[in-house]
Amino acid sequence: MSPLSDLLNLNLDTKQIIAEYIWIGGGSGMDIRSKGRTLPGPVSDPSKLPKWNYDGSSTNQAAGDDSEVILYPQAIFKDPFRKGNNILVMCDAYTPKGDPIPTNNRNKAVKIFDHPNVKAEEPWFGIEQEYTLLKKDVKWPLGWPLGGFPGPQGPYYCAVGADKAFGRDIVDGHYKACLYAGLSIGGANAEVMPGQWEFQISPTVGVGAGDQLWVARYILERITEICGVIVSYDPKPIEGDWNGAAAHTNFSTKSMRKEGGLDLIKKAIKKLEVKHKQHIAAYGEGNERRLTGNHETADINKFSWGVADRGASVRVGRDTEKEGKGYFEDRRPSSNMDPYLVTSMIAETTILG
Repeated sequence: MSPLSDLLNLNLDTKQIIAEYIWIGGGSGMDIRSKGRTLPGPVSDPSKLPKWNYDGSSTNQAAGDDSEVILYPQAIFKDPFRKGNNILVMCDAYTPKGDPIPTNNRNKAVKIFDHPNVKAEEPWFGIEQEYTLLKKDVKWPLGWPLGGFPGPQGPYYCAVGADKAFGRDIVDGHYKACLYAGLSIGGANAEVMPGQWEFQISPTVGVGAGDQLWVARYILERITEICGVIVSYDPKPIEGDWNGAAAHTNFSTKSMRKEGGLDLIKKAIKKLEVKHKQHIAAYGEGNERRLTGNHETADINKFSWGVADRGASVRVGRDTEKEGKGYFEDRRPSSNMDPYLVTSMIAETTILG
């Protein structure tokens, strides 16, 4: 090992731990920030963690003459990079007076998920996060000829082989790191466009789905940083006859999971149709480049649903149809969506109406 590796792998003979505070900046919407601090000992309850501040003027979240923004710890996960008792801490951001800053979508989501009617339905969300791996210096997909294109789509989805699957070590490293952290990661696979991959957050209740997806994204950013690769969440990273990248969001309520739930699913889909434009507006930047009606998408201007139809806005699975209960998949959210916004909006529209 190199001297630097030796230092990174030091076993510290101390009770102290490092807590890496993670938050979302005010730039692109995918602006993940973090910084570490030393704590006197292990912590498992986020309410026991100290609040912290950062320079909001450097993240487009405050003015320079009043730049302090306060981090409130909300969820704790094991740190797969430092290991031991060290932790990752998902935070949201507030003014010194205690008001949520405008970009704090988590706080908005909590208000919806804390509504008694929403709580009673125990909403589950499973999110399929697609992303594209790019070469660092040229920002061109891994495995693609420099300045050129690979063969047409077809052989790459869930493929194996050096000529079809590009970046698997990153994907497997991310998968294991998420499991180590305690995230409910349900799987991973190569996607239709070469250099594009997907991981899934298994069904998680309420705001926890957003916490888990953001931390999984943070871990992926850290791993690609180590590998000198860029992870892109652009919903259409390459124009032309190539699939885009989405964050398909699977949803169910307690009532939908019971006998007769299919009827409630159909009613919920009707509510989504009524508010199609409002949802599209919150489902990610650049989504109009992906939702064209081609490449397993519905046209952005037309709402549709169907059983096993990946060209629809909302898909109901064959098993759900057969059993008369289950869940549905909202296929409209783009890969760069904010899960706090998307999950809370689905709950608000379908449960609170």
